[in-house]
Amino acid sequence: MNPDKLMIPLAQVLSQHREQILPMLGGQAGGNARALLGNDAAMRTLATYSYALLPGLVRLAVKEPVFLDFVMNNRDKILERLLVQ
Repeated sequence: MNPDKLMIPLAQVLSQHREQILPMLGGQAGGNARALLGNDAAMRTLATYSYALLPGLVRLAVKEPVFLDFVMNNRDKILERLLVQ
C-alpha cells in the first residue's frame, strides 16, 4: 500500500481523537510532545490505539504489524500532524 494513502485515514483518526491521544502519550500541543519522537513505547501506544480506530476496510487491507512499522517509520510526519492541529 502506498504510504501516502495510509496517512489519510491515520490523519483522520489523529484529528478526531487528538484530545484523547495527547494526554495518553504524556504530551501537549506546546509541551514536551517533541520528546515523543524518540520514545518508541509512546509511539507504539499511539500506533496500537490508532489502528483500532481505523476504518474496518483499512484494517482488512493493512495488518497491525505493518501499520506499527508504518507509524514507527513516519513518526515525524505523524507527530507533526498531531501537534499542528
